[in-house]
Amino acid sequence: MKKIYFKVLTFSMFGLALWGMSSCKKDGFLGQTTTSNLTQSTVFADSANTVAFLSNIYSNVGFSFSPGRFLYGPILSPTTNGGLDAASDEAEVYTSAGSTALAFESGTINAAVVTDDAYKNSYTNIRAVNQLLANLPKSPINNFTKTQMRAEAHFLRAWYYAILLKHYGGVHIVNDKIYNYTDAIPAKRNTYAETVNYILADCDTAALELPTVQSGLNYGRASKGACLALKSRVLLYAASPLFNGQSIGDGATKELVGYATYDKERWKLAEDAAIAVIGTGAYKLNVDNATAAGYGFQHLFTLPLNTEYIFELMRGNNADFESLWQPPSRTGKNGALPLQGLVDAFPMNTGKAITDPTSGYDPQNPYANRDPRLDYTVIRDQTLIQNRLSSGKSPINIFTGTYNGQTTGPDAVNVGTRTGYYTNKMLDPDAVSQDFTHPTKRCWPLIRYAEILLNYAEAANEYEGPTTQVYQAVEAIRQRAGLNPYQLPTGLSQADMRKAIQNERRIELAFEEHRFWDVRRWKIADQTDNIQTYGMEVDRNNASVTYKTFPVRKRNFRTAMYLWPFPQTEVAKSPEMLQNPGY
Repeated sequence: MKKIYFKVLTFSMFGLALWGMSSCKKDGFLGQTTTSNLTQSTVFADSANTVAFLSNIYSNVGFSFSPGRFLYGPILSPTTNGGLDAASDEAEVYTSAGSTALAFESGTINAAVVTDDAYKNSYTNIRAVNQLLANLPKSPINNFTKTQMRAEAHFLRAWYYAILLKHYGGVHIVNDKIYNYTDAIPAKRNTYAETVNYILADCDTAALELPTVQSGLNYGRASKGACLALKSRVLLYAASPLFNGQSIGDGATKELVGYATYDKERWKLAEDAAIAVIGTGAYKLNVDNATAAGYGFQHLFTLPLNTEYIFELMRGNNADFESLWQPPSRTGKNGALPLQGLVDAFPMNTGKAITDPTSGYDPQNPYANRDPRLDYTVIRDQTLIQNRLSSGKSPINIFTGTYNGQTTGPDAVNVGTRTGYYTNKMLDPDAVSQDFTHPTKRCWPLIRYAEILLNYAEAANEYEGPTTQVYQAVEAIRQRAGLNPYQLPTGLSQADMRKAIQNERRIELAFEEHRFWDVRRWKIADQTDNIQTYGMEVDRNNASVTYKTFPVRKRNFRTAMYLWPFPQTEVAKSPEMLQNPGY
């Protein structure tokens, strides 16, 4: 397909934003961004430009998910310092230089220092959707394609509002309006309930016209399945304690940041939304325990096309995550570093927690006989990693001391890693950072079927208790993980099942932008994020090895941090804009 390059000047909801258009290219409908001198009127007078305009809106869908989201350093040459993984109890920032992630770790987050990307990126893309919807009727595109593009645009608008909702609670709903910088732009926030309902309505509108799944050249575009899955996520959040009658707001902000009263039926809505996705029969877990225990879990993230991904950010050949998470010997840098608490959350391969005295856990052989997902999620001392610029794999030496003729090197604890670990989640075992001979075709999983099964299990457990179907949903995840036995203990209470589901989400969905939000919507972040974090030091003297934990950082959490502050620059623009409680 011929490449198309252009830019369009647009105005975001509350400020000016420059819109760089993506090219269409043979490796997918998203491509490299370049610019030229086309204007809004010429964009929508051309079919290819109109399609590219929509593609550019897709290109931003992964910004909140990105593990390199938060920056530090000089404005002209910033470096990444982790994403929401580092702002949660999953991981530690790469450096103690300032970033939004570090501010969440230390409890110093405030309206003056918080990144404004969730606010600006979301409203910029919402405005772009509205431009597309307004101009699509006059574009020289056939009616069927217009119908599909209109439906995709409604989904994308819902997607960006959902990002705003989980960050801030209720936000101003623009509807179909397109404001210019000379307009008096209203800033009054809609209630949490109104924002939820608007997202659901856009999803329903889109689902009516979209195929259940996309295929061929359309793979990666919005589908009916994606609409249903987004509804599942939004309704699960809406039913959760933080928003369902336990709002942290008061007075004027109470209904802006949640529902004023509790309603158990919200769990039923969330349960039914997950059932709607499951009922399509279009998605299934990627299972392969024959190659190796849990191999299907690891291999899933190397497959650009699979039956588990429901919505994804399409990418060409890349080493996106390798460049962040691999150790210095592979020239990865600036990604968040896993904490010991996350490692300890993984059970033994029998499914028993390491705190269970019958589990067989040995603190001086701490990685033996563990849940296979642990090794697929965390790089530890002696993990084998693909070599750069040559064939074969070699171990990562995180130890201090001497082992196999090697001494403390660049990957070692307190040298290359602040925690004694590096991240392995979603890394392709055959890909290496900064090595064009070892890329991957991986795309980014923004919603996958495992999440939907866990959404169902949680909502159904809260509404009905631990039914057979709840057990089956959780056990399907554990079976794919390679646990043996994978079954949960029989006779669990609702509280016990809740605990099991919460831990399963923690380990199955680690580093996929879930933990940060989960502990908030469960309203337990005052426990999970008010902690002393730890790492692991491995000391080797040839055949002798000692494992010992060490303190990394004292985390601090306050009630206001259940939600994000609106950027101070936005609040200052209008007295109508009410800041979130505590900021």
